[in-house]
Amino acid sequence: MQRKQWNIASVDKERAARIAEENDIDPFAALLLSSRGMTDPDEIATFISEEPVLCDPFSIRDMDLAVKEIHAALERGERIAVYGDYDADGVTASALLFLFLELLGADVLCYIPDRNEEGYGLNCRAIKRLHDDGVQLIVTVDNGISALQEADYIYELGMRLVVTDHHKVGSVLPRAEAVVDPHRPDCLSTFKDWAGVGVAFKLITALSPGEEEELLWQFSDLICIGTVADIVPLIGENRVLVKQGLKRINEGHNLGLAALRRVCGMEEKELTANGVAFSLVPRINAAGRISGADQAFELLISESEETAALLAEQINEANSERQKLEKEITNQVHLQLAENPQMQFDRVLVFAGEGWHGGVIGIAAARLVEQFGKPCIVITSDGEEAKGSGRSLDGFSLFDCIESAKDLLTHFGGHPLAAGFGIKTKDIPQFRQRMNQYAKTVEMPFLQQTIDCKLKPEFISAELLPVIAMLDPCGAGNLQPTFGLFGMRLLSVQGIGGGKHVRLQLQRGEASVQALRFGVSPEAFPYAPGDLLDLAVRLEANEYMGVRRVSIYIRDIRMSGTDDGLFLRSVRFYEKLRRKESVKAHDAKFCCPDRAFAADVYRYIRGHDVFEDDLDVLCYRLGGDGSLACRVLMTIDILKELGVLTLNENRKLCVVDGIRVDLESSALLQHLRSISE
Repeated sequence: MQRKQWNIASVDKERAARIAEENDIDPFAALLLSSRGMTDPDEIATFISEEPVLCDPFSIRDMDLAVKEIHAALERGERIAVYGDYDADGVTASALLFLFLELLGADVLCYIPDRNEEGYGLNCRAIKRLHDDGVQLIVTVDNGISALQEADYIYELGMRLVVTDHHKVGSVLPRAEAVVDPHRPDCLSTFKDWAGVGVAFKLITALSPGEEEELLWQFSDLICIGTVADIVPLIGENRVLVKQGLKRINEGHNLGLAALRRVCGMEEKELTANGVAFSLVPRINAAGRISGADQAFELLISESEETAALLAEQINEANSERQKLEKEITNQVHLQLAENPQMQFDRVLVFAGEGWHGGVIGIAAARLVEQFGKPCIVITSDGEEAKGSGRSLDGFSLFDCIESAKDLLTHFGGHPLAAGFGIKTKDIPQFRQRMNQYAKTVEMPFLQQTIDCKLKPEFISAELLPVIAMLDPCGAGNLQPTFGLFGMRLLSVQGIGGGKHVRLQLQRGEASVQALRFGVSPEAFPYAPGDLLDLAVRLEANEYMGVRRVSIYIRDIRMSGTDDGLFLRSVRFYEKLRRKESVKAHDAKFCCPDRAFAADVYRYIRGHDVFEDDLDVLCYRLGGDGSLACRVLMTIDILKELGVLTLNENRKLCVVDGIRVDLESSALLQHLRSISE
C-alpha cells in the first residue's frame, strides 16, 4: 500500500460552537460539519433532516416529453424495451423501471448488453434483435447519451427512443423523443448528481405524480444499491434516496437482496452505505463481469425465495471467480515489472496482457493505483484488437490523458477518475509513451488521506457513535469521518485472525486504547513497541453480549510528526533520477549513498524476515527525515544490482546470504556520482 499525504481539516471551534447552538445539534457533530465547510443553517438543516424532500422531476429537461411518449405507448399497448447496463447502477435502474412498467400493465421486456461481447450502451445488433421481437419503444437507463449512430438506426427500423442517462453530454444529442439527462446544459434542475438509477426514479415519479413517497419506499432499496455503486456524491437528494434504501434493505423486503445478504454473511448485521458498497455491490457487479448481468437482474426482480437463493449462490461464486481473476492479473503485472523494472518509474503505469478477462481489468487497475500511488491502465488483447480500462487519483484527469491519444483509439469514454477505450494491439507501446508524455505536462498529485479532526484518546467512547451517525449515509462526497490520533505510544502488537491482522495497544498520557490494522501480519508490521505513532482511524460500533462498544479501525499509520510531503517528493525525485531526466547536481549528490549508509540499510533489511513497504520507517530508523527516501531507494537498487538483495517468491525484499561485494563496482552508483559531479 502506498504512502499517502495527510490532510488535516482546519477546525474553527468558535464557529462550530455557533453552528451547534443555531441548529440545536451536538457540539461534536457541529465540529465535524464545520470541518467539512458546512456552515449555512439551511444546508445543515437539510443535511440532517429525516424528512424526505425530493426535487420536482419535471425540472429535468425533456421529462415532460418522456412521460408523454411512454404514456402514449402504454395506451396503444406497444411493446417497450428497457435497455440497461451491466454494472450495479445499470442493473438496478433496469430492474426499477421494468418492475414499475409491469405494475402499469405494460408489455415490457429488459435488455442488458453483454460486457465482453457487446460492450457498453446501445449497439445495432441488439437494436435489430429488439425490433424482431416486436419492440416499438426503447427506453434507456444509465446509457444512451452518446449513442448517435445507434439512435439513428432505431428510427431507420421504425422504432422510437427515449434516453435517460446521467453521463457527460456531448455537443450533439442523439435523435430521440426525449433526452433526459440532468447534465444537459439547458436542464434547469437544481440537483445534478443522480446515478443512472436516480434518473430512472425521477422518471417513474413523473409518470405517477403524487405518489413520490410511496414509490420511494417501494424502490428505495434498488435506488440505494445503484447510487452507492456508482460513487456519485451522497449529498442532496442522493442522501434521501440512500437513507430510505438502507432502511428497506435492512428490513429484507427484496427477496433477491435478502438472499444475497445471506450468502455473504451480512444477514444479521445492519448494513450501512459502506456495508452495501463492500458486500452487495461487488457481487452484483461480479455478475456483469463474469456470468452475465441478466443473472443479477433476475435476482433483483425475483418473487421466489428458492429462485433468489439459487441466483444469490451463483452470483457469489461469480464474485469468487472475479477475485481469482483479479489476483491473476495483478500477479502477471508484477511479473512484467520483474522482467522490466524500468516500467515502475513511469508517471502513468500501462500494463498489457493477452487474454486477460475484460470484465476484471478495471477493478485490477483500481487495486494497482492503491499499490503504486499513480494512475494505472490495464489492457487486454485478443489478437489484433485490445481494450483497456484505467483508474486515477484525485487531481489527475485520466479522461483528459487518454483523450490526448484519441487518434490511436477505436473508441473511448469515461471521466477524470476512470476511463475505458479500444485500441489496436500494435499501438499499445505508442499509447504507453503518449500517456507518459501527457503526464509530464501536468503536476501529478499524491494519494490523499483526509482527517476530519484530531481526537484525544480519552474522549473515545460509545457515546460518540450516535453523534458520528448523524453524518450517515457516508460515501463519495460525504466520506465516513476519519480522526487523527497523534503522538500515540505503541505498547504491544498482537496477531489476530490467524495472523492476518494485528491488534495494537496504544497509549497517550493516562489514556490507553486498542486499535485494529487489517491486512498486515505481525511479522510484516514495521513498527515496534516504544515507537511514537500518528494514526488515521475510523470509529465503528461493535456489539457483543448485548453491550455496544466502539471499535477503532486504522486507515493509515505513520511515525509521529512525519513530513508526508517531504517524503513523497523525495520518492518522486528518485523516480526522476531512475528515468534519467535532468536534475541539479547537488540534489543528485544528496541521494548518493556512502559505504556506511549502505551498511545501515543492509543491516535493517537483514534484521527483518522480509522488507515490507516500510520505507518511511527505515528513513526514521536511520535517524533522518523523509528527504532520505531517495537515498534509501537508490541504495536498495544498488544492493539489488550487486546481488546482495533480491525479491523472494512473494515479491518482498530480502538478503542473499554469503555475498560480499565492492560497493564501488556498482554501475548505478557510478552513474549517480557522474550526475552529482
